[in-house]
Amino acid sequence: VQLQASGGGLVQAGDSLRLSCAASGSTYNRYIMGWFRQAPGQEREFVAGITWTGVIILYADSVKGRFTISRDNAKNTLILQMNSLKPEDTAVYYCAAREITASKFKYWGQGTQVTVSS
Repeated sequence: VQLQASGGGLVQAGDSLRLSCAASGSTYNRYIMGWFRQAPGQEREFVAGITWTGVIILYADSVKGRFTISRDNAKNTLILQMNSLKPEDTAVYYCAAREITASKFKYWGQGTQVTVSS
């Protein structure tokens, strides 16, 4: 599956952004999808994940209550709605996918930059 993330930008603290990830090339709705981010000088970290049915959703503690992950299997699209953004949310955001039986995310998008100014 090929992934293409978009929607990043430069915003002020407290603003909102909506990231999208378009999937193609395979049966999108069979994959577990996730968002990760990597800030300069830091390791990539998990942000949010969602099963293909949307029944199970997980968030990193740092984004709980502010970010919402969702997916539209009919449109092969993954969404990350980010509200109340903070400067510490500044990072390159990546969408990723893995097969249901896999233990790690195997497919990655190219990343989209999110910069939050104080």
